Amino acid sequence: GLDLARVRGSGPEGRIVVRDLEAAVPPPPARPLIRTAEKAYRDVPLTQIRKTIAKRLDRTVELLLTVVPTFYLTTEVDMERVAEAREALNARADADQGGGKVSFNDIVLKATAMALRQHPACNAWWQEDSIRYWNEVHLSVAVAVEDGLITPVIRHADAKTLREIGAEVRDLATRARDRRLRPEEYTGGTFSVSNLGMFDIDQFTAVINPPEAGILAVGSVVTKPAVQDGAVVARRRMRLTMSCDHRVIDGATGAAFLKTLKQMLENPLALVW
Repeated sequence: GLDLARVRGSGPEGRIVVRDLEAAVPPPPARPLIRTAEKAYRDVPLTQIRKTIAKRLDRTVELLLTVVPTFYLTTEVDMERVAEAREALNARADADQGGGKVSFNDIVLKATAMALRQHPACNAWWQEDSIRYWNEVHLSVAVAVEDGLITPVIRHADAKTLREIGAEVRDLATRARDRRLRPEEYTGGTFSVSNLGMFDIDQFTAVINPPEAGILAVGSVVTKPAVQDGAVVARRRMRLTMSCDHRVIDGATGAAFLKTLKQMLENPLALVW
């Protein structure tokens, strides 16, 4: 749309070059400034839950950036037997028309609690001048709420059945989203589990929740090719990543815990042994 006769060339022998064309293009018309009554921002007062989350995260970040030496361990679990057991349990629940259904997360929580009983060195708190090894397993379960993330606690998780764990998790998660949790219901955990599998996340690392020394990050159950008896077959698989406070948990200690957890999930009869 330019009249080249009106363009002054700055190239060799007065030739018109790209910069001449660019300089000759008229600027676009200014967009009218539209003013509305809406403010540029809005301030939302912090809820009590959000204040608690922020306070704990501030402490967590402070510790992680200064003194907490964290390392990560990842393993992949064959979930075929767990899937079959879950389908059988839920089919029975449908037939009996009673009790809630069992989720993969319920099974992971139960297995984690039982594995912690065998590996108390991972069921511990760092306390500056001492390490507290817990004889009771209280699992902190990460739950996404509108205000962020909160970790309600399943008390004595190792002693509860799958259905008891499932019912309690659903109740705590519902009340967490409704902001009806009491402080004692989201404090005092001895080990944490964070599951993002429902968001189609294969693998991630989770931030340790002090004073706890470990947290398990659970990925999604994915069907993928795997070698079984020398043949490539489709298997349901899941990745677990454990974040460990090296002041409390050594590499071999965390690895032994994950090995036990993997064995329990790949042989789910161990959960009722």
